[in-house]
Amino acid sequence: MMQIKEQFHKKLFVEGNDDQHVIWALCQQFRIKESFDVIDCGGFTKLFEQIPVRLKQSDVETIGIIIDADIDINTRWQSIKNSEVLRSFEIPDQLPENGLIRNNTEGIKFGVWIMPNNKTNGMLEDFIAFLVPEKDQLLPIVDNILDDIEKRDLQKYSIIHKAKAKIHTWLAWQEDPGTPLGQSITKKYLSTDKETCLRLINWLRELFSA
Repeated sequence: MMQIKEQFHKKLFVEGNDDQHVIWALCQQFRIKESFDVIDCGGFTKLFEQIPVRLKQSDVETIGIIIDADIDINTRWQSIKNSEVLRSFEIPDQLPENGLIRNNTEGIKFGVWIMPNNKTNGMLEDFIAFLVPEKDQLLPIVDNILDDIEKRDLQKYSIIHKAKAKIHTWLAWQEDPGTPLGQSITKKYLSTDKETCLRLINWLRELFSA
């Protein structure tokens, strides 16, 4: 868990170090003004525990969270919708496809983005896979190899982490093998003009705008 020196009254909480660096890289790529802290919480549970604590701080203006859907996006969403702490934000029954942004009566802005795209199960690595260039010839080979080792029951990873195995294998075959997720954006291995990426950027801009 990477600790940062907090500077702003606007906070974006993410589950892990990779999420933190991906957001930093995207903000740099799209020249999003540095007006909010990106805080690695070390997992979903610790992230969720941060929300009531931060809402009590008198100087907080905006809280955003980026979390993984994992194996059940509906369960993730219900944990947010049913939270007593968030009742003042009038969370809707369905997560908007473009991410949630709400204000409460105290003027605090709250936002939610569920990886990979607010619609499907998955995680950060699934979001990254969406950004692989369309004409890339390596990713189908990665898929075939992973399918083959699973058929032979040779994989060591759990199926829930297949997306991690997929994207990190693909990154191992790039010019600089083993490039971290955030740097894979900076080095332009990935295509950031994809729809899912642009929707995330629009959500960030709207959430953290003045």
